[in-house]
Amino acid sequence: MTVYRLIDNSLYLQIQIREKRVFNMEKNLVIVESPAKAKTIERFLGKGFTVKSCFGHIRDLPNKNLAIDIEGSFEPQYEIPSDKKKIVQELKKLAKESDVVWLASDEDREGEAISWHLSEVLNVVPEKLRRIVFHEITKTAIEHAV
Repeated sequence: MTVYRLIDNSLYLQIQIREKRVFNMEKNLVIVESPAKAKTIERFLGKGFTVKSCFGHIRDLPNKNLAIDIEGSFEPQYEIPSDKKKIVQELKKLAKESDVVWLASDEDREGEAISWHLSEVLNVVPEKLRRIVFHEITKTAIEHAV
């Protein structure tokens, strides 16, 4: 089933939802916002799952210039801040090596934006991309989400 969610009133993130669990797949990458969540979730999921933190937003509008293509299609021109380049590079490498990439940011507007930016920057094919949300960080909740 394909689901579309509204992000920041104008951008849409296509989310592929599958009913089958993927515990038997070899390499899964789960990306969360916080490093504390990453450690806890990785412990719950165990073998076959790598859990990494993106440390919040990975792209922003540049401070200089207007950051909008006013002569073209009025698209925003995002940039990866220098303090996030190493994190993004590592996530790209891990995503390329993974069978499935799980975007597990929060379910608020900010979390949805983070997931959208990750999906754009990581260049993961939609078939490998999943969006999940945790309302609590317990083993049962995490296994149910996956």
